[in-house]
Amino acid sequence: MMKCLVCGKAIDLEDAETKTGETAFGAKEVDPSKGTRQFHDGIWYYFDTLNCRSKFTVSPQRYLAGKT
Repeated sequence: MMKCLVCGKAIDLEDAETKTGETAFGAKEVDPSKGTRQFHDGIWYYFDTLNCRSKFTVSPQRYLAGKT
């Protein structure tokens, strides 16, 4: 299991990536309450909620310090 980079909660990647529908243009939709992700500097980072992802978006270096 992956851990949220912001709060450290466990994320089930299978649940986070399970397709729940499609957009009008055929892009995969997922349920953000199961986990979400963001691409940053060539790496996908996973978060347990949209709130944690938003915190990361505002200040990624805060959460990446010491991770690389």
